[in-house]
Amino acid sequence: MAEKSEQPVKAGKIMQVERRDYPEIAPEGAKRVQAMQGFDDCYADIVDYIIRCTHKIWDERDIGLIYTHYTHNCVLYGTTGTLYTREEVVRDTIQRLVSFPERRGMGTHVIWKGDDQQGFYTSHLVTGTGRHSQNGHLGAATGRMFTSRTVADCMIYQNKIYREWVVADTTAILQQLGVDVQGYAERIAKAAFDKGMVSLDIGENRHMIGQYPPEAEADLSLASTDLERHTLRWMHDVFNRKMLGQIAQVYAPTAQYHGPLMAELYGHAAIIHQTLGLIGSLPDAAFTVHHICSTPCEEGGEKVAVRWIMEGHHIGYGILNHLGNPTGKRVQIMGITHFHYKNGKIVDEWRVYDEASALVQVKLAQMADVKAASL
Repeated sequence: MAEKSEQPVKAGKIMQVERRDYPEIAPEGAKRVQAMQGFDDCYADIVDYIIRCTHKIWDERDIGLIYTHYTHNCVLYGTTGTLYTREEVVRDTIQRLVSFPERRGMGTHVIWKGDDQQGFYTSHLVTGTGRHSQNGHLGAATGRMFTSRTVADCMIYQNKIYREWVVADTTAILQQLGVDVQGYAERIAKAAFDKGMVSLDIGENRHMIGQYPPEAEADLSLASTDLERHTLRWMHDVFNRKMLGQIAQVYAPTAQYHGPLMAELYGHAAIIHQTLGLIGSLPDAAFTVHHICSTPCEEGGEKVAVRWIMEGHHIGYGILNHLGNPTGKRVQIMGITHFHYKNGKIVDEWRVYDEASALVQVKLAQMADVKAASL
């Protein structure tokens, strides 16, 4: 890796991912077009940084770059657990590559904000493909192929990621590999339970206070642009106020939905059904946005990235089919969504969350119930 140095920067166009082949996104000898104080010289801009270092770590197997690209005390929030040190990130990466030595992760797009003085925030959607050719963290090799989507949101300062949120559609991988989703969730839950972890119902989830209805207005404090404020408003209306008719107002009639389990659906009816199904599984859930950012898109319009949490109880039926009949257990779902707006309407949505994570939480709570009953 090249040494860091501070060279004069000639401002230029920051590369986008959508219509570019990898050698064009991360060319050799790229000239810096964005101020990147403290970053390695090989990076031309923040998009180049996140695409190139991800490629090197995961595709070229230069796992040791994690030592120069993550802080020693980085925190990585996943859907089934949190890593609190750089060494844990190294070990987790090794174990995943052991199971999928042919895995390739292709950047779909990068939505970002920030600068080299205050720090950058990137939301990086990756489409991963591979073959389960080795025994590992998912059990005995099945030899089957998989394709899945993952979004990684990173906070970066001077070449190092110090906080990261990763939402992987683990259930899509398990189903394509023929791995039992229930057995996987049982194993993860048992490992957590054996460490003393339990899932406790702590009461209201702030969807509403007592007998009051949900808040009428969205919290817009996270937004920086009119489009971001618009996005926060309609997502609050849909997910908290249950006004699903808003979807037909903000999505183009021909909108495409790229969802969990590699779903590819079209039009208002399909998108409303998928959203209703998610809400249906956790009908009392509070939907809270934790981060939003946006960037112009070379294809026209803008792309918006939203990281969110749904927290409620499994008291209904919906599209989280692996949960089975309602259990009443408290469930938290972390998701990241990318939207593409053109001419004021959403033409594409990429929604990523992990159903297996919800199943792990339900099973962990059930294990706690069994233990409590035995006392």
